[in-house]
Amino acid sequence: MAKVRNIGIQNVIPPPTECEDLNCPFHGKLSVRGRMFSGKVISDKMRGTVVMRRDFLRYVKKYKRYERQHGKISAHNPPCLNVKEGDIVLASECRPLSKTVSFVVIQKMS
Repeated sequence: MAKVRNIGIQNVIPPPTECEDLNCPFHGKLSVRGRMFSGKVISDKMRGTVVMRRDFLRYVKKYKRYERQHGKISAHNPPCLNVKEGDIVLASECRPLSKTVSFVVIQKMS
């Protein structure tokens, strides 16, 4: 088995398979930094990219209540993880890989 890089994030299990992708944080040269999100993959139709939905609560000061909101994030999908639609994933920020992609999937949670 090839050497797997330490990406510097606690409690993230490296994938069991190996890949040749340069934009993989475990087997390539992509470094991760900044924000991390968990969410559900709602689309895997792009080549090497997934769209994930992140649900969160926002406080409305006027009514002193919370409202549910969501956001969509495009993230790079390394071949060693190979996540599909419906999976719960953890994504971390990286350098911009394209116009809309600035995150990379680092773990498949379920």
